[in-house]
Amino acid sequence: MSKSILDPARSAAVELSNDEIARYSRHLIMPEVTLEGQKRIKAASVLCIGTGGLGSPIALYLAAAGIGRIGLVDFDTVDFSNLQRQILHGTRDVGRKKINSARDTIKEINPNVQVDLHDCFFTSENAEQIVAPYDIVIDGTDNFPTRYLSNDVCVFQKKPNIYGSIFRFDGQCTVFAPHLGGPCYRCLYPEPPPPGMVPSCAEGGVLGVLPGIIGVMQAIEAIKLIVGIGEPLIGRLMHFDALKMKFREFKIRKDPKCPVCGENPTVTELIDYDTFCGIPQAAAAEEAEVPVPEITVEELQVKLQSGLRNGEKVTLIDVREQFEWDIARIPGARLIPLGDLHSRMSELDSADTIYLQCKSGVRSANALRELQGAGFSKLFNVQGGILAWADRIDKSVAKY
Repeated sequence: MSKSILDPARSAAVELSNDEIARYSRHLIMPEVTLEGQKRIKAASVLCIGTGGLGSPIALYLAAAGIGRIGLVDFDTVDFSNLQRQILHGTRDVGRKKINSARDTIKEINPNVQVDLHDCFFTSENAEQIVAPYDIVIDGTDNFPTRYLSNDVCVFQKKPNIYGSIFRFDGQCTVFAPHLGGPCYRCLYPEPPPPGMVPSCAEGGVLGVLPGIIGVMQAIEAIKLIVGIGEPLIGRLMHFDALKMKFREFKIRKDPKCPVCGENPTVTELIDYDTFCGIPQAAAAEEAEVPVPEITVEELQVKLQSGLRNGEKVTLIDVREQFEWDIARIPGARLIPLGDLHSRMSELDSADTIYLQCKSGVRSANALRELQGAGFSKLFNVQGGILAWADRIDKSVAKY
């Protein structure tokens, strides 16, 4: 059994009202928790970075459990595509700030919880100030700069960083806490992957219920650390495969050469994490490339309509995947997924003017460059892809 991370004087000064005793009665009758454990929960404060897929179950269950103070960091607004998994938010919240929607939901679950709102990006400039008042940080984000930033600030301030990540059907969870004898995030991942190498949930998708499982695991770890029970996931990473319904545990050790928590640290203050993760370099590389010829969706509509009227051939190639094509398509388009383009170039006539389209214009730009390398010259990329078509040409086309 572990020891609570809280100073005993903090919980000793806390009292529970009769209403709170009734609310938390199922905790109070557990010998591992009791009244003392619930007072620790009430005395504790947790910062949740992100109020999306992971942040939703984290915040909901910590609020229901009686955490006294919950801080929420998010700058985004609620979108329809969030509702499949981000259960803090409802249909009526679309367009609202996520932290405002989250606050209202939390208060409905437990009005006793103090909710702090941090409506901002989590950056090197504000991270230390934001993290300072809280006992535990829970990382519910999906980008590498924030993961490295939250890790480093927690190492410097000697606070547990409860990590979770999700992708498609897989998730993982651990507790990074060098001051408690475990490793940090950099011990596991010393360097970030190259930009674009690891797709986000927005690019690769995620099973809607998966963040519920991983987020609840993160919330459990927070409660264990606060109450001082069980064996926290310090030095252990739990991987979950939803398709096989299988958990696997991996031992992770502290790296004595870690640049942040090692014996001779070389990173002793917060850095520029976008630069560290290669984001500006990637953007600069994109800008340095020769711009591809483009056409707007309005111009494409004119071309398609003119072709229908005059019987002219208009070659519009959709380079998305079959499952995306099944969701929505532009009338008159032909599907050749980007991965198949090299082997199916013989189906295209280099004498034709070819318009290339994907979801947002990125993959189709790559397809255009590939065709250029093969000798095609009459090529145009459709700006904004099918999303722009749905926004500006045909609102009946589904967005995903």
